[in-house]
Amino acid sequence: MAQKFGNFRWVKDGYLDNRTQGVVVGQMTFAGLGLVDFCLAGQFSGEISGQVIRFQNSKFLDDGRAIDSLADLETPQIGKVSLISFDPHPLLSPHPYIEWFSRHDQHYRIELEPHDAHIVSDDQLHEITPTSTSLLQRLQPLL
Repeated sequence: MAQKFGNFRWVKDGYLDNRTQGVVVGQMTFAGLGLVDFCLAGQFSGEISGQVIRFQNSKFLDDGRAIDSLADLETPQIGKVSLISFDPHPLLSPHPYIEWFSRHDQHYRIELEPHDAHIVSDDQLHEITPTSTSLLQRLQPLL
């Protein structure tokens, strides 16, 4: 089943870190759920491969109905990357695209506006590194 999180409006913000080859860790905030940890087998595509990305959804809606649709979202999210890219398709305008499968083969997809995401600069990595290291140590064995 594909989940688009109510046209993506129930995904508030987050970051994903692909500095470890073959693994993506991070956190995302969802309406009704709060912060969810991620550990996915795989790699970013294109210019963001091996990088850390951060996003803030300009269309976020803190809707009480979100919990009904998101109640089955496993926490933490363990699974595999399908496609994470800032330019997902040659016939579409470039935009942040995050797609993965959970360990129980639930299919999730988030598409954002081009200005909603960016590559984290080297001088900002110190804010993310401790959390990413902790997520790797705790969740990578579950892959």
